[in-house]
Amino acid sequence: MSDVLLTVGTRKGLFIGRRRGGTWEFDGPHFNAQAVYSIGIDTRRPVPRLLVGGDSAHWGPSVFHSDDLGKSWTEPEQPAVKFPKDTGASLERVWQLHPAGPATPDVVYAGTEPAALFRSDDGGETFELVRPLWEHPTRSKWVPGGGGEAVHTVVTDRRDPEMVTVAVSAAGVFRSKDGGASWAPSNQGVSAVFLPDPNPEFGQCVHKIAQDAGDLDRLYLQNHWGVYRSDDAGAKWTDIGAGLPSDFGFAVAAHPHRPDTAYVFPITADADRVPAGRRCRVYRTSDAGGSWEALSAGLPEGDHYGTVLRDALCTDDADPAGVYFGNRNGEVYASADDGDTWQLLASHLPDVLCVRAAAMG
Repeated sequence: MSDVLLTVGTRKGLFIGRRRGGTWEFDGPHFNAQAVYSIGIDTRRPVPRLLVGGDSAHWGPSVFHSDDLGKSWTEPEQPAVKFPKDTGASLERVWQLHPAGPATPDVVYAGTEPAALFRSDDGGETFELVRPLWEHPTRSKWVPGGGGEAVHTVVTDRRDPEMVTVAVSAAGVFRSKDGGASWAPSNQGVSAVFLPDPNPEFGQCVHKIAQDAGDLDRLYLQNHWGVYRSDDAGAKWTDIGAGLPSDFGFAVAAHPHRPDTAYVFPITADADRVPAGRRCRVYRTSDAGGSWEALSAGLPEGDHYGTVLRDALCTDDADPAGVYFGNRNGEVYASADDGDTWQLLASHLPDVLCVRAAAMG
């Protein structure tokens, strides 16, 4: 069984779990009393770099990094993510920290609120605004979602570092084929049932996107109502929600090795944000959304109210894969066998906002 690093961002700090020889140990909180909305585990270097987006109610948001697995942390003297003065904007939150592919080993992207994309070329120590997305001609018509207006998801293609896909709440999916120099909406087939025109060019409330392990042109999308798949890197989307108890939810994650395999955590409704049927269940597809199976072995059997947020479901890169989720009840669950069986790792934590995991080779 592989050693694993599991990071859990909560509303009151970061908790770090380590599995060694099948035994889990946790420490924390790091960044006590800060909300941790974003975590990146950069495994492209000899020692993984941990990146954390902290949000202090007193000092405001910041990005920290650690090169010793959380024993010590560095915060830049100047803000790592800062809007240029001419934008008239100020940083409210870092929603996403995404290490890019192996072809660009020092590139890290940050998605923020207000909705913007920043790029770092030094491993996440300093960032610059990606202006073409900030200045996109549709921007004046973007409308905040319930959680604000943010770039909350970044997907990069390890075959081509120029291919970057982002999800914006609530403007939808935008793609760049030239490293961020230009962007185009990419929402064909994604329905916006809450708008007068349910099929707009942009304006969808996309909650999360994940990339398939086998076919890198295959993406999975959890929408505000609707689960979708794209087989052409996001140019078109097909509804794959049939077979789920609800197609509303926040999170989606892909298996790290097994093609056509992805996970979602269905929520009853946007007006009733509890697990579908009040049952704590992860659903897995092994045929790219053709069918879904409920994964429940080891999960609570009775009524359950722990909502899983958009970044609170993830996989590691072990084989078999570890699958992890945390909820707003402060519980963290893990599977070491692709989701077949589960165990409770932690309980009574603060509200879990995000989880990230990586196998330590």
